[in-house]
Amino acid sequence: MMDLESKPAAALPSGIAVRGDADGPLTRRARFEPPHPYRAPFARDAARILHARAFRRLAGKTQVFARLPADSPSDHFRSRLTHTLEVTQIARTLAAALGLNTQLAEALALVHDIGHPPFGHAGEQALDHCLRGFGLAFDHNLHALRIVTWFEERYAAFRGLNLTLAVREGIVKHSRDYSASAHPELAEYFLDQFPPLEAQLIDLADEIAYLTADLDDGLDSGILTLAQVREGVPLFRGFHDAALSEYPAAAPRLTVNEAIKSALNALVTDLLQEIRARVAALGATTLAEVRHAPHRLAALSPQVEAARADAKEFLYANLYYSPGMEDAHAHATTVVQGLFAALIADPSLLPEDHQAQIPSQGLARTVADYIAGMTDSYIEQLWARCCGR
Repeated sequence: MMDLESKPAAALPSGIAVRGDADGPLTRRARFEPPHPYRAPFARDAARILHARAFRRLAGKTQVFARLPADSPSDHFRSRLTHTLEVTQIARTLAAALGLNTQLAEALALVHDIGHPPFGHAGEQALDHCLRGFGLAFDHNLHALRIVTWFEERYAAFRGLNLTLAVREGIVKHSRDYSASAHPELAEYFLDQFPPLEAQLIDLADEIAYLTADLDDGLDSGILTLAQVREGVPLFRGFHDAALSEYPAAAPRLTVNEAIKSALNALVTDLLQEIRARVAALGATTLAEVRHAPHRLAALSPQVEAARADAKEFLYANLYYSPGMEDAHAHATTVVQGLFAALIADPSLLPEDHQAQIPSQGLARTVADYIAGMTDSYIEQLWARCCGR
């Protein structure tokens, strides 16, 4: 079993955390708004995201699967929304333990998947394939930015949610870096610098949440067997052995739960300790030093990163691309590509507000924007109507 110390990580130097003052450089909004009398800027952002229609639609979007072949949807498997809430809990825990800005971390976690299309990663790949035929691409981070800056309509004074600069930067950069030459439209987001740690930790909170949750859902679905997971995921096996030793009379499902909880805790603890160690090794005491570090400072230790990578490889081979999932992925591809082609052929099928976007955005991007906003059930219904299924 992985040997991780249980002591909490000390808070980082206070100058590393993003300031949440209403007059701070990263709390600036594209459209000026007076400060709220009792809510901080990032707390307002989190609330705006939470109340957005695009956020609510995450409840109807697949995380890994919503059903098993020939079965009706299950109430127990994670949706994109429940996954987002789990990432948010981990991100707040990490930020609080490290003395970072918890309100910013919460806002970024809530928004990190808002740009995903229906049908999980299979749907995203199918939509990207459609756009490639028009010299374009689909990037869920950049689509999320489009959602919060334009598509959400909740305010009479402006389009979008008018989020702070820090949250918009984190949407773009939490999981990858973009070059200024390839994306001049993102110039305001400091593309020559790393994002703050509040944004950097979102990507790993996401990895930790879905790795442990997908093991849980995979076992619960029966696609994965306990023997298979024990054999293929040493990270799980060590904690499962410990649970069996401590609770020999417990039901098998409960010892599995104990192992998954322990694995999640070990990953989060290691991330806390590794961030602390990397910041100390760099000697960073300010946000500027984090931004100009030679590499991102949010990472797992080499030993734990290897264990995480092994577990992820196991999930790809035995869950995400398992024989039982092939039909679901093929169906997602058929639906997305079929509907995309139908809407390209007859743009009058688009709602009027999307038709109005065609002159400025182009037909292909407009169709992709429309599809990306759909839930799994809605795209199925529209595909059936438009494609005569």
